[in-house]
Amino acid sequence: MSAFERYAPFVQEYIYRNHWESLRAIQVAAAEVIFGTDENLLLTASTASGKTEAAFFPIITLFSEDMPSSVGCIYIGPLKALINDQFLRLNDLCAEANIPVWHWHGDVAQSHKEKLMKHPSGILQITPESLEALLLHKHAAIPKLFGDLRFVVIDEVHSLLRGDRGGQTLCLIERLSRLAGVNPRRIGLSATIGDPEGTGEFLSLGTGRKTIIPKIEAKGSKWRLSMEHFYVKNAPAAENRTDIEALPVLEEPTDQAPQNADPGIGYIFEHTRGKKCLVFVNSREECETVTTTLRRYCESRHEPDRFLIHHGNLSASYRETAEGVMKDDSQFMTTVTTATLELGIDIGRLERAFQIDAPWTVSSFLQRMGRTGRRELPPEMWFVMREDEPEARAMLPATVPWKLLQGIALVQLYLEERWVEPPRLDRLPFSLLYHQTMSTLASCGELSPRALADRVLRLHYFHKITQEDYKVLLRHLIQTDHIQQTEQGGLIVGITGERVVNSFKFYGVFQENEEYTVRSESQELGTIVSPPPVGEKLAIAGHVWQVLDVDPKRHLVYCELVKGTVPAYFGQCPGDLHTKILDRMRQVLREDRQYPYLMKNAVARLQQARFTAAHAGTAEKPLIHLGGTMWCLLPWVGTYTFLAMERFLKIKCAARLGLRNLDSARPFYMQFTMKADEDTFFRVLFEEIRKPIEPLELVYPKELPLFDKYDEYLPEALVRKGFAYGVLDLDGLRDKILSWEAERTSVQNS
Repeated sequence: MSAFERYAPFVQEYIYRNHWESLRAIQVAAAEVIFGTDENLLLTASTASGKTEAAFFPIITLFSEDMPSSVGCIYIGPLKALINDQFLRLNDLCAEANIPVWHWHGDVAQSHKEKLMKHPSGILQITPESLEALLLHKHAAIPKLFGDLRFVVIDEVHSLLRGDRGGQTLCLIERLSRLAGVNPRRIGLSATIGDPEGTGEFLSLGTGRKTIIPKIEAKGSKWRLSMEHFYVKNAPAAENRTDIEALPVLEEPTDQAPQNADPGIGYIFEHTRGKKCLVFVNSREECETVTTTLRRYCESRHEPDRFLIHHGNLSASYRETAEGVMKDDSQFMTTVTTATLELGIDIGRLERAFQIDAPWTVSSFLQRMGRTGRRELPPEMWFVMREDEPEARAMLPATVPWKLLQGIALVQLYLEERWVEPPRLDRLPFSLLYHQTMSTLASCGELSPRALADRVLRLHYFHKITQEDYKVLLRHLIQTDHIQQTEQGGLIVGITGERVVNSFKFYGVFQENEEYTVRSESQELGTIVSPPPVGEKLAIAGHVWQVLDVDPKRHLVYCELVKGTVPAYFGQCPGDLHTKILDRMRQVLREDRQYPYLMKNAVARLQQARFTAAHAGTAEKPLIHLGGTMWCLLPWVGTYTFLAMERFLKIKCAARLGLRNLDSARPFYMQFTMKADEDTFFRVLFEEIRKPIEPLELVYPKELPLFDKYDEYLPEALVRKGFAYGVLDLDGLRDKILSWEAERTSVQNS
């Protein structure tokens, strides 16, 4: 029986109604696994390849034949917007079979949630944070809600693999399964997985099942890709400004950006007119600045506003308005966004995506470009690289166009090797351990130390945590009153712990800043981190507002709309670059090839950078003498190896080298003064790296590196250990220094 014949009649009718002439390979492969085995499943295929339908067609077919007596499937999505989008799609699909579809997150009405509690059934779509809240506050109802749970579908699973959020998701599934007495099959969906086998193992933790990963032959597809470079001020790198006709994707704009406009933003303004586009930026601050600037250009040219804004700090009404407008194919609007529109939400016939500067990962680049290319259009991405023009007397490393090199490296790594970042699954997740300990205690009530350890340490994500480390944590939490010991020797949440657990922010494990809600009259605009004083201005929702009042107790800011521009601030957003990207960036400087997607300014800027690098040895020699006692080290390693190298130099080598005043531009280069010469520098490095080094030796004596959300509640010893063993890449450091030794030996012998 073919996959199509095996589907329920209402699924077949849905396929007919949508004029699908045949099933896609991924849908056939998923049907074979879900219908024919009892194993877990990981579906990896490009964006808009039909992964969601591939998973749900067989699931709802099975439900129609034998309806679950509780919620039968949990769909876990990383973003509210993605859940809202999938809710509408699944509702349409399941309505005919009377399979209820529920969604549950912070913006969903309480009445909808209460109906689910009374009649648990069908499919529940939920974020990890809302699932945490459900386990915490509806603990006793879990067996009734999920007693016949058969599937857990995790969408965009790659987005959960590089931090605590993925670990939290696995812990929640495992806790829920134990409470409900079920062992549901797990199905992961992703367009960009760097290590499918490792992800499959991660997905299967604690299930006793294997994960089947069908090999889907991807069709060859063409990209429409361009990358242009602009100096934020003054002249471009090329002698003449790039004219519109030089673009690889040709069309005549009906108008130009205002005179004296920021050239990079003006370029975006010109090439979004009359089209539906997304403009991706790498931070919420930049999102606000770019949107405000583009709207000012509309005003300056007496045009209607054609720009929307979308990021995580905006209120639900603003986000959903932008999503609704983008889905309307009759409206040619452009939305400036962060990663919030990077993942699977369908925003209709999108014509092109812009990316200001390079994203941090190949995965992110692929996801963002994958927003386009739907409905028979080719994927189309325009990179806009911007930098301040280096001053004539700038130090050598400041003259390297790092963002341009990063963008080229991301594209080339995928084109040449189909490489995507592997998951980071080797951390010591002490912050998450605190979180799951407190959540378990808060939901279960009093537990003996043995029973608590049995419930938490047996969660498979914590397999690297020792019993001794857990004892250290529990003793500290008792001392700090996060946990209280009863007269009978049991453990309950302490008074200090209650303040943490009772905050709505406890449900999430990603780092966030203390936020204030911004209001204008009855309208909620979103949230900011640091409210300015009354009378000052702030930027949010793509407009500028004057602060009328600040209520610090209720964390509210009241304001009114005004004209002008001011920078926005939502908290720091550090990037994490992989060593392979840095290595390819170095190769971009060294090789003589041209890349067909580079535009005139970008070609000129790269030629300039290669010329400088060839004369200064920037791409060949890791250590560059800048004059006098000033030196620059360009290690070409990723963020976590770079962090380890900084510490290795300061802690292990500085005294022998007379090295001082180390200043880093992570993860690209570090500058310092040094009394030693080049030969002595490398000799000391080679000698020191051959000595046994414990990762904890690279943590500064009085340092408390608070990296993850709940690190501040941990004992100092565990914070230091988690950072040393889970963040600092000592193996990568050793490999890099030994490669330098091999290169220098080879040169000396030749």
